[in-house]
Amino acid sequence: MTIKFEHHLSFSAEEVWKILGTPDRVDWVPGVKSCLFDGEVRCLDLPGAGAIKERILLRDNSIRRIEYSCFESPGALVSHHASMQIIESKNGCTLHWEANVEPVEIENFVKPSMQGSLEQLEKVLSDERNKALNR
Repeated sequence: MTIKFEHHLSFSAEEVWKILGTPDRVDWVPGVKSCLFDGEVRCLDLPGAGAIKERILLRDNSIRRIEYSCFESPGALVSHHASMQIIESKNGCTLHWEANVEPVEIENFVKPSMQGSLEQLEKVLSDERNKALNR
């Protein structure tokens, strides 16, 4: 099952990449209490759900692309591979976010989680812009 989002953001690609291109930055992911990142694997702590481990497969600053794969989770996840790429546009940027997951039933958890993360990302970006303007 492939889940795809093409989400326009009214922020520069650089502003968005500053957040999404930092693997241990999780303030934009709802429900994540903490993250440990060893340079290859990040371990996300989700109270009530448990720990999730993801391997960062690619992080390319030149094209603002990150790929990762969840290899350990408390649920029934069989396979997971996701990618995010930020493309500069006239009035901000577009985030292309895709996740391939198995089994198909896991979509009921993954898709709403991705939607919530997009909403939280907008809030974090707005908060950072407001802080910068008030300095």
